[in-house]
Amino acid sequence: MPIIRSIQGKNPIIHPSVFIAESAVIIGEVSIDAGSSIWYNVVLRGDVHFIKVGENTNIQDGAIVHCTYQKASTTIGNNVTIGHKAMIHGCHIHDNVLIGMSATILDHAVIEPFVIVAAGALVLEKTYLESGYLYAGVPAKKIKPLTQEQLEGIQQYARNYQMYCSWYKIEEHI
Repeated sequence: MPIIRSIQGKNPIIHPSVFIAESAVIIGEVSIDAGSSIWYNVVLRGDVHFIKVGENTNIQDGAIVHCTYQKASTTIGNNVTIGHKAMIHGCHIHDNVLIGMSATILDHAVIEPFVIVAAGALVLEKTYLESGYLYAGVPAKKIKPLTQEQLEGIQQYARNYQMYCSWYKIEEHI
């Protein structure tokens, strides 16, 4: 059973269609919109500021989403894929973004739509990532424009995770 709890009078608001794995932790001022999925060992800790997760977004195993007290909330758009063990902190991720495994996004970073952040990348505080590019490295730098295949892949990853959720929902009823 996932841990979903209030803190300081702030309650998670989760659409009924959201898949939440049994080991996920969701605390405080967190909202999660329709069709999204929160996978195993994910932590969304909205204790010091709010976290907003859009529609059809998947936050994969071991990822952590947090904020900075009274300074930096976290907003994640629609059709976003956040890879395994990513660290998302006090930033704004627009729609149709892929965050690679073990990437770190720091406070006040802004990631425009249709961006891929490579696995292991570090997006520094107050960094602005322009739409249509792949960013990689420590710190993350613009590497190259996204191909049509990569642009389509961003949306396909989100659709794949909706399909995976359906497998788990079927198993719950057996």
